[in-house]
Amino acid sequence: MKLNIKAFALACGIVWGLCMLSIGIIDMFTTWGGALRNIMSTLYIGYKPTITGSIIGGIWGFADAGIGGACVAWLYNKLAK
Repeated sequence: MKLNIKAFALACGIVWGLCMLSIGIIDMFTTWGGALRNIMSTLYIGYKPTITGSIIGGIWGFADAGIGGACVAWLYNKLAK
C-alpha cells in the first residue's frame, strides 16, 4: 500500500505546527516546555514565548514537518514495492 504524500505531509505539518504553537503559549504562563522551546528557537527564527512568537513557531513547525513528512512518504513509497 502506498502513502498519499500530500495527506501525510499535511498531517505531519498540522500536528507539529500545533505542538510548536502550544509549547510557546504554555511557556508564556509556566516553565513547562522551556527547554524544548529554547532548543527549537535556535532552529526557528522568531520563536519566543509570546503570542506572535508562538504563531511564528507554529508556521515554522508546519512548514518544517510538512516538508519532512512529504520526504518520508515519498521515500516510503519508493522503498515499499
